[in-house]
Amino acid sequence: MSGDKSLHILLIEDDEVDVMNVRRAFLKNHIANPLYVATNGLEGLEMLRNGAVPEGRRLVLLDLNLPKMNGIEFLRALRADPELRTISVVVLTTSANERDKIDAYNLNVAGYLLKPVTFINFVEVMATLNKYWTLVEMP
Repeated sequence: MSGDKSLHILLIEDDEVDVMNVRRAFLKNHIANPLYVATNGLEGLEMLRNGAVPEGRRLVLLDLNLPKMNGIEFLRALRADPELRTISVVVLTTSANERDKIDAYNLNVAGYLLKPVTFINFVEVMATLNKYWTLVEMP
């Protein structure tokens, strides 16, 4: 692990509009952290395993409703992998399903956030997350 203090953020999201909203919210909040995008859980795991997302401080922003491998399946695979299981994950989803919340928290997510409907609220959520990951000491 390098001495790099950058937080590398992997967004696992299949909706292009949501990806664009996250990018725009990062710009609006002056969030300079590198952002990597995977469109499903399998692609996200591959990116984490093959170094496409550099080792060190990493955070995953995870949608649950994904093709090929959904968010809960991704979390199970991530937590079962000794090399990846300590990566912090924040769920960012439209699913208010209680079972999804319970499953996600049982798989040690750092947070479960419902996607805001408006872009202004999306910006606020990203600003709050940025404050959180700036203050929290992550390995």
